[in-house]
Amino acid sequence: MKFFLFFVLLFSINLKSHEFNPAHLVVEQSDSEKFLYEANWMYPFKNIGKRGEVIFPDECKTESSDLYYQGKYINEKIYLDCSKSLKGLYIEVINLSVLTDALITINFADDDTFEGIVNNKNSIIKIPIKENYLPTAYIFLGVDHLLNGFDHILFIIGLMFLVIGTINLIKTITAFTIAHSITLGLSVFNLIKLPQITVEILIALTIVYLGLEIKNSKKYEFTPWNLAFGFGLLHGLGFAGALTDIGIENDQVLLSLLFFNVGIEIGQLLLIPFISLFIYLAHKLNFYTYSVTFSSYAVGSMGAYWAIDRFINLFY
Repeated sequence: MKFFLFFVLLFSINLKSHEFNPAHLVVEQSDSEKFLYEANWMYPFKNIGKRGEVIFPDECKTESSDLYYQGKYINEKIYLDCSKSLKGLYIEVINLSVLTDALITINFADDDTFEGIVNNKNSIIKIPIKENYLPTAYIFLGVDHLLNGFDHILFIIGLMFLVIGTINLIKTITAFTIAHSITLGLSVFNLIKLPQITVEILIALTIVYLGLEIKNSKKYEFTPWNLAFGFGLLHGLGFAGALTDIGIENDQVLLSLLFFNVGIEIGQLLLIPFISLFIYLAHKLNFYTYSVTFSSYAVGSMGAYWAIDRFINLFY
């Protein structure tokens, strides 16, 4: 058992919870007749490797300002003087890391808006000449945030070990969804505000708590949704912090928020069948007790490491 605990602790130290810090290119057309644009390129400075670089079309002459830091991002102002509209042209982003997507937002002088996402595999995007705009890019950002957020994944795993029965599972996921939707919306509209590092520490502590409680699933046999709702309020603040860092630079804030939330739910729904199958097989193959023990130590130790790591970051 001592070796097992050492292994879990060592694994938790090497597995960092992924921060959701997508890059964001915001382009505003400042002159419709001369095709002048002002761009702000935000790239997360904690990323390993080269800083992502935007390659604009050959039809545009560019002039860049000095780099400056703002929050978690390195910012670069870029001024474009183009011979024609950006509509119908291509933008490329190079040197993106595997864990970093880039959201591209272009607001044209005729009130058209374009948004799209590029990554290290698909680094080039075409700007359509005409688009019936809906901020669907935020769906992909929501999915990415959930599936790459190991802390959120561990929280869902811990919750599902506490749930007994399909009805309780539906109630628990619904409660978690409602709760994080409430605080996500309130935070994005600046109705509530907490320092992001404080929120991240509290989220890590919810994971520690779940790790301690996994063995006591009977304690929550009839009311697992109460726990899910309470902790969901905190996780909603975490989702909001990630979204407000990159900003919503279109004129459909409410719809962007809705689509981001839909993306988070899609991410949850992609995870739940796999976790449910594992728990089902654990029961059928008579290793459920061992799986509970492993999950309890793994979830708890990782949560504890993240809580300590984030607390230390308060002083840097």
